[in-house]
Amino acid sequence: MYDFVRKQDPEVFAALEGEEHRESEGIELIPSENYVSRAVREANSSIFTNKYSEGYPGKRYYGGQTFTDVVENLARDRAKELFNCKYVNVQPHAGANANIGLYFALLEPGDTVLGMDLSHGGHLTHGHPVTYLTKIFKFVRYKMKNVDTGEIDYDEMREVAKKEKPKIVLAGYSAYPRELNYQKFVDIAREVGAYAVMDIAHIAGLIAGKAMKNPFDFGFDIMTTTTHKTLRGPRGGMILTRENEDVAKKIDKSIFPGLQGGPLMNTIAAKAVCFGEALSPKFKDYAAQVLKNAKAMEAVFKTSGIRLLTGGTDSHLILADVFGSLGMPGKEAETLLDEVGITLNKNSIADDTRGPMDPSGIRFGPPAITTRGFKEKECTRVAEIMVETMKNKSDEKKLAGMREEIREMCKQFPIPESFV
Repeated sequence: MYDFVRKQDPEVFAALEGEEHRESEGIELIPSENYVSRAVREANSSIFTNKYSEGYPGKRYYGGQTFTDVVENLARDRAKELFNCKYVNVQPHAGANANIGLYFALLEPGDTVLGMDLSHGGHLTHGHPVTYLTKIFKFVRYKMKNVDTGEIDYDEMREVAKKEKPKIVLAGYSAYPRELNYQKFVDIAREVGAYAVMDIAHIAGLIAGKAMKNPFDFGFDIMTTTTHKTLRGPRGGMILTRENEDVAKKIDKSIFPGLQGGPLMNTIAAKAVCFGEALSPKFKDYAAQVLKNAKAMEAVFKTSGIRLLTGGTDSHLILADVFGSLGMPGKEAETLLDEVGITLNKNSIADDTRGPMDPSGIRFGPPAITTRGFKEKECTRVAEIMVETMKNKSDEKKLAGMREEIREMCKQFPIPESFV
């Protein structure tokens, strides 16, 4: 692999080879990361990278679109089947683009969006003040009522919605471990005449694999998502519309020509391959195993006395307060665990008193190691190594032993090339 890069550009080749070794020899626990199949990688690096394809299938601005239309239609049709909806736009280059495109499709400048507070698990594109979106639209927020259980304060959300009259009631998160009460979101949206929108970026694969509930089954109007993470596809975005054709047309126009130029047809081809994999029976087994593995890791942290935000997890991610429990800032924990071959990310916890670049928490989960074939037994041991590492940070001999154990575990579970 990379033969032409090796001959032409040794510096880039060295970085590619280094990343191959890093991924193969280490435990990946960042819950927004995963491994893709060889088929997805081949499609993503395919001949389609040469082709400009502004527009949509059957309505392109350039000629020579016979095969681009084939792969984009395959991607759309497979996504419709996966998520049980009528309309799909697979052109967003990223999840952020999908959310931004949605806002411009449905809102006028000054309109209001009701979304989850970032400090309680939301996402930057849900209205954090550092984003340019807040210069155009008004964002109001809801939080958890109880951070120890994860219960959303739906009563407060309803009162804020009645007062602020948002055009969008937005569910979804990047660091919230529990499943939401989708019916309450829909009820609140209907009461104030808003669209009910769910950002499923983190749990798209778990929904596609029937391990978690589908918001469309509760009446959500639109879902936005990335196509990597638990869906195990290429890095990209997507917008799904349950049944409203007028809304779908507005979204299409917003993405192109409103926001983006030519779609990345190589990535769309890889999305089609990924969605085909997600339609296979094996993918349901994978999604179910992710949740089992997350519960196994949760149990170790609870037994070790480390506080978990929301008391645990219903999904693929766990958020631990390591500063409050161990006196170790999240940044230190991230660096220390990386040294023994475990990659995760520092993360703010609800109402964190520490800054976002050195917060109190860490965020981790098993999607990637589940792809490698880890089951509950292995995930339990990984969690034990995490706790032992953080509790023995000055014992270099012990840390070296754990690094070697991680290498041996990775040898037993190599990254697979095929998922079907």
